[in-house]
Amino acid sequence: MADDASDNAHEKPTQLFTLKKWNAVAVWNWDVECDTCAICRVQVMDACLRCQADNKQDECVVVWGECNHSFHNCCMALWVEQNNRCPLCQKAWVIQGTGK
Repeated sequence: MADDASDNAHEKPTQLFTLKKWNAVAVWNWDVECDTCAICRVQVMDACLRCQADNKQDECVVVWGECNHSFHNCCMALWVEQNNRCPLCQKAWVIQGTGK
């Protein structure tokens, strides 16, 4: 009986399935303090409401300031016309970078 158990321990386990195809999916997001545009309240990963309405989702880019707050560029462009300060922290608005 002990010999049967030792024989089974050395047997190769039966293969339950074979992987034939694998489609990897990756998710990323901006490394910013807040991932929602404080002006239009839409996530910066998505197009702003104005770009969605005008069917210009591909043109909607993100802009972030030296304060590390991020907004949709078109939202911030309208904001800066009236007030050149960050809507969240009220520091002078200085663009650190833009991206999609």
